[in-house]
Amino acid sequence: MQYHAANTDSLMYITNRPDLVFERGEGSWLYDHNGKAYLDFIQGWAVNCLGHCPPEIAAALSAQATTLINPSPAFYNAPMVELAGLLTGHSCFDRVFFANTGAEANEGAIKLARKWGRINKKGAHQIITFDHSFHGRTLATMSASGKAGWDTLYAPQVPGFPKAIYNDIASVEALIGPDTVAVMLEPVQGEGGVIPAAPEFLKALRELTRANGMLLIVDEVQSGMGRTGKLFAYQHAGIEPDIMTLGKGIGGGVPLSALLAREEVCCFEAGDQGGTYNGNPLMTAVGVAVIKRLLAPGFLDQVEATGKYLSASLIKLVEKHQLKGERGSGMLRALILDDERAPQIVAKALALSPNGLLLNAPRANLLRFMPSLTVTNDEIDQMCSLLDGLLAR
Repeated sequence: MQYHAANTDSLMYITNRPDLVFERGEGSWLYDHNGKAYLDFIQGWAVNCLGHCPPEIAAALSAQATTLINPSPAFYNAPMVELAGLLTGHSCFDRVFFANTGAEANEGAIKLARKWGRINKKGAHQIITFDHSFHGRTLATMSASGKAGWDTLYAPQVPGFPKAIYNDIASVEALIGPDTVAVMLEPVQGEGGVIPAAPEFLKALRELTRANGMLLIVDEVQSGMGRTGKLFAYQHAGIEPDIMTLGKGIGGGVPLSALLAREEVCCFEAGDQGGTYNGNPLMTAVGVAVIKRLLAPGFLDQVEATGKYLSASLIKLVEKHQLKGERGSGMLRALILDDERAPQIVAKALALSPNGLLLNAPRANLLRFMPSLTVTNDEIDQMCSLLDGLLAR
């Protein structure tokens, strides 16, 4: 079947899309309407943690769709309760609120922190965030983000988000005032260029926020759910945050996110927070299937090992092509180029024949890799071989 421009005219323009339509996916591979295969190292921006169409998700959707889809968030349902228990049982948090997107979870975290500040800190509401951070596309989460140009895109911004310098504890301390209620950060800045927070920085943040009676919020929308080799990235630093947000990988490809908090922070009252589809059993059943796979014996050990293999493979490309380096955590990594040709490499990778390669360039000098947590060493070798040829051109 051939697709033409007229077929896509009804879609609102939000980004430049290539002239192809994906019809099928399996594991690390996508197939377009012409039958061409693409090795996928984007996976929906770290969404498909188990790859495309994993049997666990297909089975969970099929079984739940014949039982109960959405009874309303005003009632409990079994998958919602089970998933909440699995998340709190394997983290330092006590309560969970389910939502649909990472931005929605982060919006909830902002609301929870501000209400906690009103109750416990004389109305303190400012949340220190960081340059180059990314927390979502709602007005509040865009205001919280440190992405260049976002301060004027939908001006005026939502106030109350002073920006510190990532991995610089002195810059955080300098911003603390009587109106400061929390510090919010990504343990790995994904959109900012795959920059991990140093464990020492996270520990210092935890000490600083506790000393000042403030909350520590970790945005693990991209880094959570096994992406870094541990279930949650904050665990690498051995700290216990007050609030955490999850998205992307928690649903393995379906719209699901979560806001988690310690008991003493949970201060929402009836009517403060909600959402028509929040915690619906169809999505939370998938979340249960995903986290059970991640918690299976040896799974996260394998993710850690594969992440090291990916890192070593990228380092070989760095050395061969005299690039600037590679960085990241686990299966969220970046290759730093010696120039600004990353967008051109992404376009040429897509057009490769007979098989294409899906890569991402969050910066003009940087390629980001977010493969399935189930990607094989052989598929990493295939990717590096294709990328090697592109870098040599």
